[in-house]
Amino acid sequence: MLLNYRIMWIFVMFDLPVVEKSERKAALDFRNDLLDIGFEMAQFSVYVRFCSSSAQVETLVKRVEESLPEGGKVSLLQFTDKQYERIISFKGKSKLPKNKSPDQYDLF
Repeated sequence: MLLNYRIMWIFVMFDLPVVEKSERKAALDFRNDLLDIGFEMAQFSVYVRFCSSSAQVETLVKRVEESLPEGGKVSLLQFTDKQYERIISFKGKSKLPKNKSPDQYDLF
C-alpha cells in the first residue's frame, strides 16, 4: 500500500460468472454491496471510490473482501490522487476531460 499518501482512490474491477440464476444473484448482490459502501459505477464491472486516508482504504478493502461472491475474479487497485488525475479516458474516439479529484468542500 502507498502509506505516504493520504488521499487515495480505490477501484474494484471484477469478472463474475452469471450463467446460473444463483450466480446472477450473487453478482447483483456484490454490485449492490459496493454501492452501499459508497462506490460509484465507472463501468459495468468497474467501481470507484475516493478515500481520504490509508485507514479508510484498509477498511474498504476488508468490507469488499467480506462481500466477495464465490466465483469469478475481483481486483482492487489503489491510486494516489495525482495518479487518478492522469487517467486518460475515451468515449468512442473522443477524449474525455481529465479526472478531477473532489474539492475539500465536496467531501463532507
